[in-house]
Formats: sequence, C-alpha cells, structure tokens
Amino acid sequence: MAYIKDLGEIYLAGNYRRFPVAFVRGKGSRLYDEEGHEYLDFTAGIAVCSLGHAPEAVAKAICEQAQRLIHVSNLYWTEPQARLAELLCENSFAEKVFFCNSGAEAIEAALKLARRYAWKNHGPEKIKFVALEKSFHGRTFGALSATGQPAYWEGFEPLVPGFVHIPPNDLKALKEAIDEKTCAVILEPILGEGGVIPLNREFLETARELCHKHQALLIFDEIQVGLGRTGRLFAYELYGIEPDIMTLAKALAGGIPLGAMLAKEEIMSALEPGTHASTFGGNPVACAAGIEVLKALLKPDFLKEVDLKGKALRQRLLALGERFPSLVVEVRGVGLIQAMELSIPVAPVVEALFKRRILANGIQEKVLRFTPPLTIAYREIDALYTALEEIMEEVSEMA
Repeated sequence: MAYIKDLGEIYLAGNYRRFPVAFVRGKGSRLYDEEGHEYLDFTAGIAVCSLGHAPEAVAKAICEQAQRLIHVSNLYWTEPQARLAELLCENSFAEKVFFCNSGAEAIEAALKLARRYAWKNHGPEKIKFVALEKSFHGRTFGALSATGQPAYWEGFEPLVPGFVHIPPNDLKALKEAIDEKTCAVILEPILGEGGVIPLNREFLETARELCHKHQALLIFDEIQVGLGRTGRLFAYELYGIEPDIMTLAKALAGGIPLGAMLAKEEIMSALEPGTHASTFGGNPVACAAGIEVLKALLKPDFLKEVDLKGKALRQRLLALGERFPSLVVEVRGVGLIQAMELSIPVAPVVEALFKRRILANGIQEKVLRFTPPLTIAYREIDALYTALEEIMEEVSEMA
C-alpha cells in the first residue's frame, strides 16, 4: 500500500480524505487490499456497487461489449443504449431517457430541461427552483446551487441564481416558496448526504399538488436512493407519487460511470437537437453493464429480499439504540440505506470499524450511514452489529 499511497500523494489532487488502504480486488460484499486483507463493505462505493463487487454477469457484459464496440458518437444509434432506455421506461413512469456520465450531469440535464420547458411553454420569467436545506445534488455549479448545504458553497459563490431552499418536511415553507415563477421543485425522496432523512408522504403529496397548480415540474433526485436501494425499483413507488423528471446514476451501471435523466415525452420534447448533449453519455460499454444491473434488480423476489435485509439491518441498529440510549439519538432510513445518528461525533466509530476491517461512512458529523451492496448476506449484517456493539461498549466505558 505504501507504494500506491505515495504515488497517489505525489500525483493526485488532494481533495479527498482517504483511509490508509489501497484496494486491488473485490468480490461480493468484500474488498481486498494488496496484502490480501479482507474488508466487509457497508458503503458499496457510496450506494454504487448494488450487486456487490465484480458481479459476474456485469463483468461479462462489459468484456463482451468492449470487444464489439466501445464508443461511437451520439450522432448514431447503438443497441445497448436503446435497450437500456427501453428497460428504464418500461419499468417507470418515464417515456424518454437522456444518458450522461454521472449524477451531477443528470442533475444539470434536469435543471436545463425544467428551465427550457418553462421557457417554451410559459415564458422567460418562470425560472425559480425550490430545493431543500440539507439536500445534496452534486458538485457542478447548477447541482451545487440546488444543494442546500452552505458548507459546500464556500469559495465557489456566486452560484447560479434562481434557487430557493426550504427545510425538509416543512409544509408551510413549501406552500410559501412555490409560486407562478417556479419552474421546478427538486427533491431527494430520502436526503442521503443530509443525514438519511426520509421526506414524509404529506410533504411529497403537497409538492405534487402545488407543482400542478402552479404549472411547475417536480424533479425527484433518485441518484442515491433509486434502483432498488429502498426495496423498490424507485423510491417514488414507496409513496405512489410520480415525478415529472427523475435523475439516476450511482448504481445504474454497477460501478461503470453512467447517469440518466428520465421524463415524460411531452416534457423531454423541450430538449430539441442542439440544446443539450454528452459526448460519452450512453456509452455502449456502460449501457451494457446497466442492462445487466436492471435485469438483476427485476428478477422475481430480488427487491423483496432487499426489503427484508433492510428491515434486518434496521432492527440491529434499533437494538443498539435500546442497548446504548445515551449514544444513539435516532435510527432512520428505508431498505438498505440506513443511518444511525449518535450523540457524539462518529469519526472515532468509523475509525474503529475500519480497524476491524469494516467500511462505513460518517456524514453530518454525528451520523453513521450504511449503504451496503443489495446482495449483502444476513450474517454480514450480524457481523456489523457485533462490531458496533463492541465499539459502543468501549465508548460507553470511556464516557
């Protein structure tokens, strides 16, 4: 690891706080460093490797497609792109798909589509976006402007104008914010980076009603919580509330960069030739991987099993809350995106898990987030529980 770490420190930008490990191989829910040490992964690349590391069907599809066709311009059609678009539309509210390379790019596409749709149908004054405090939509300027966390804005202002941020689940603020100048409301059904905060049904229903009333579009950012993470193919299915636009990325191609923006045909038609594009968007290799991911998620009982595993993980976290009430403030989440908010900073807990070769993610200073592969085993959930129990006992003794 020393060689890889030293090389990286010399040549890579210093914009990440990296753990002192270099991974060279992965399989299922396990990662392996260059010395052969095994780590249990409860991050899945931050909700990316939903089928685990190096899933056989996805790896095979990537290799076979790379031997046939790696890239052509979007001036031409390719079969993997068309097939993946078909799968996404046939299994969602959407009728059209725009492919890109990442979540931030999908958000940028959604914001541009909303602005252009409003411009074409309602005039140039309808430009306002309503977004949420504690939200996270990406690092590019438009996505950063939608993100409701000022810590991410530092040093990058002024941001793109036209964004208003309100507290999540605040009905009064929502009703006051949406008006005739609103072109779109952008929401994560579950705020991932903000602390795994599920939006409640009444808030989402009200957003849907107000968007209809004011002729605004409703955008759901499902980049982190879509594609099976909640035990449903898409999180909006939990509420029975359809958006007008939805963004996807992260898990879409099992670890290969791929993003997507989905919408009804009438809305997507606002993007005419020349209005938006992506050189690598819908790359044949990435789309071939995406097809295999979707096929796996759509297999009978796969998502039911995700739901059951999510409940098992939640039960273990709740049990820790009962055991250590002074440490655990709240357990939140749906399916296999779960969080445990603590009364103390979580960095030492994350470090203690790492020393036990278990990977977890600390967010918002006091929140532990768990987004394991959807293929995680029940015994691996038990292993996490045992490790957390030991760590919390040690923390309690030190308090």
